[in-house]
Amino acid sequence: MGRQVVTGDTRSFFGQPRVLANLFGVELWERFSFYGMQGILLIYLYYSVRDGGLGIDQHTATSIVGAYGGSVYLATILGAWVADRLVAPERVLFGSAVVVMAGHVALALLPGIGGVATGLALVAIGSGGLKATATSLVGSLYTPDDPRRDAGFALFYLGVNVGALAGPLATGLLQQRLGFHYGFGLAAIGMAAGLTQYAFGRRRLAGTARQVPDPLPRSRLPFVAAGAVAVAAAAVAVVVTGILPAARLATAVVVLSAAAAVTSFVVILTGRAVTGAERRRMVAFIPMFLASAVFWSLYQQQFTVVTIYSDQRLDRRVLGWEMPVSWVQSINPVFVILLSGVFAALWTRLGDRQPSTPVKFTAGTVLMGIAFLLFLPLAGGGPHSAPLLALAGILLVFTVAELLLSPVGLALATKVAPAAFRTQTVALFFLSVALGTAMSGVLARHYSSDHETVYFGVLGTVAIAFGGVLAALTPLIRRLMGGVR
Repeated sequence: MGRQVVTGDTRSFFGQPRVLANLFGVELWERFSFYGMQGILLIYLYYSVRDGGLGIDQHTATSIVGAYGGSVYLATILGAWVADRLVAPERVLFGSAVVVMAGHVALALLPGIGGVATGLALVAIGSGGLKATATSLVGSLYTPDDPRRDAGFALFYLGVNVGALAGPLATGLLQQRLGFHYGFGLAAIGMAAGLTQYAFGRRRLAGTARQVPDPLPRSRLPFVAAGAVAVAAAAVAVVVTGILPAARLATAVVVLSAAAAVTSFVVILTGRAVTGAERRRMVAFIPMFLASAVFWSLYQQQFTVVTIYSDQRLDRRVLGWEMPVSWVQSINPVFVILLSGVFAALWTRLGDRQPSTPVKFTAGTVLMGIAFLLFLPLAGGGPHSAPLLALAGILLVFTVAELLLSPVGLALATKVAPAAFRTQTVALFFLSVALGTAMSGVLARHYSSDHETVYFGVLGTVAIAFGGVLAALTPLIRRLMGGVR
C-alpha cells in the first residue's frame, strides 16, 4: 500500500507526514473530551440534586457507566463495518467526530436523564466509529517498509495519552468550581477544537482513505437500511417502555458482547476459506480472548469502583486543598506516558528472547489481580482515610498490567487472523474489551465500603487463578499458534 499523503508537500510533523498532525490532533481532543466527560460522569449520576447531580442510585449509576463503556467498543465493530462497506474510513472518522461533539453538547445543555441518554448514545456511537478508523488511517500514511511507521504510531499514541491526561484535570476543575454541565461543555469545546483543526487538513488524506474497500452491493442497501431502522426502533421502545431498567443495562451489554463474540468465533472457525493452521491459531486465541475479558473487567473499574473509592474513601487533600475526584483518572495516563517507551525499548532489546504473547497475557492478568489485592491493607478505614500515594501505587500496577496485555493483544489479533477474516479478528479483540468493560459495571454493583475486603479479595483472587490456568495452558497455546509468538 503506498503512502496516501499528497506529494509535493515537503513540510513534516516531527519528521512524519504532515497530515499525521491532523490525525494526532483529532485523536488528542477526542480523548480529552472522552476521558474528561467520563471523569465526572459517574459522580454526576449519583450525586444528589443539591450537589448538582441527578441523585440516581449508586448501583444503577455504575450499571449505566459500564453499559456505556461497553457500548463504545461494540460501536467500534459497527464503525469498522460502515467504513469497509458503505462510506470509506476518512468519512466515517469525520462524521464520527461530529457525532461525538453533538453528544457532549447534549450532556452540557440537556437536563436530567434525557440529556444523559442522548449524550451517551451519541458519544458511544461516535467514539466507536472514530476508534475504528483513526488507527487504520495512520497506517495508510506509510508504505509497509517505511522506517518512520513505528515512530509515527508512537507519536499518535502520545496524543491519545496526552488527551487522556488533560481531560479529567480540566473538566474536573471546572466541575468543582462551576458545576457538572460546565465540565461537559468543556468536553464539547475540546472536541470542537479537534474537529476544526482536522477539517482544515483532511483533504490531504487521499487514495484508499476515501475509498470503500469492500462496497456493499446496491441491491442490499434497502435491507441494511430497514435493519438499522428496526434496531433503532427497538432500542427506543426498550428505553421508553422501561422493559430494560437502567440497573440492568450493563448486563444487557454483557449478553450482547458475549453473543457477538461467540457468533464471530463460530463464523471464523467454520469458514471454508480458513486453513487448518489458521483454524488452530484461532482456537488458541479463545483462552487469550477470555483472559482479555477478565483483565478489562477489573481494569475498567477505574471508571466505576475506583471513582467511587476516590470520592468516598480517598484522602484527596494536598497542602490543604482538596483535588477533584476526576483527577485520580489522570494518574494512569501519566504512568502510560512514562512507561510505554520503556516497554517498547525492552521488547526491542530482547528481540526473540522476549516472553511469548501467552506469557505476557498471563503476567498482565495476574498483575491485575494483585492490584486488586493491594486494596486490602486499606480496607476497613473510615471516609477519606485512604492515602493518595497508596492509590497512585496501585494504579501504577494497573498500568504495568495494561502495557503487558493491551497493545500486545491488539498485535496478537493481527498475527493470528485468517487471511479471509483479518478485520473481524481484530474486531474480536475489541469485543473482549466490550465484554470486560460492561462486566466492570455489573461487578461494581456489589461494591460497598463496608465489604471491601470480600470485594477486592475475591476479584483479585479470581484474576490470579485465571492467570494460573492460562499459564498451565501456555505450552498447548504455543503449539496451536505454530510459529506465532
